[in-house]
Amino acid sequence: MRVSRRSLALFLIPEAILYAAFLIWDVTIGGRGSNPIKFAGILLCLVYSLYLSHQGGSRLVSAALTLTVLADVFLLLLDADYALGIALFCLVQGLYFVRIVRGGSRNLWGLRLALFLLSLVVLNLLDLLIPLNILALFYFTNFFCNALSSLSCPGQSMRLFSVGLWLFLCCDTCVGLFQNPQLVPPAVSAFVSVGMWLFYLPAQVLITLSGANPPSGGFSHETK
Repeated sequence: MRVSRRSLALFLIPEAILYAAFLIWDVTIGGRGSNPIKFAGILLCLVYSLYLSHQGGSRLVSAALTLTVLADVFLLLLDADYALGIALFCLVQGLYFVRIVRGGSRNLWGLRLALFLLSLVVLNLLDLLIPLNILALFYFTNFFCNALSSLSCPGQSMRLFSVGLWLFLCCDTCVGLFQNPQLVPPAVSAFVSVGMWLFYLPAQVLITLSGANPPSGGFSHETK
């Protein structure tokens, strides 16, 4: 499937406007006032992804973006039910794991388990071993392994997907540091408050675009 230039422009131009708008707001005004603008950018990703899947693109990406939007309802708009929001993001990474494995990459089960257990030890040493943090690190360690695995996936769409995942990972790293400012210097803490969305929307845009072209070979059935 080839995406028309017109439909691509109708997606990317509004995304660029929304991106500039909330970044300017965050740098000059700050606070939660830009959250509806940010959410609009993610919602537009979902709408375009659904259009691409209707045209023969990846349904897995559309499903993952649907869960992403639901998670952002809780974490961004409502600023509540963090455990549910993180659990939804775990499901997002589960779908991306399926996409990566079908793309021919390794599952890295051993590394996933080792990193999660090591993270529990670190949480305990930092006196941060609470259920919400355990869930967050389960999510993050699996996300990191997904990003690693995506590097070996062949094809242009999967390379785009991999870049999107790594930007997404940068966003979540900023989120973790923002939630624990005592772990970083003040200058870093000031950056991560803006850096979260500096990375997040471009990540979701790239992931959305990666669903436009059905992968070749054994992964082609992913769009069905």
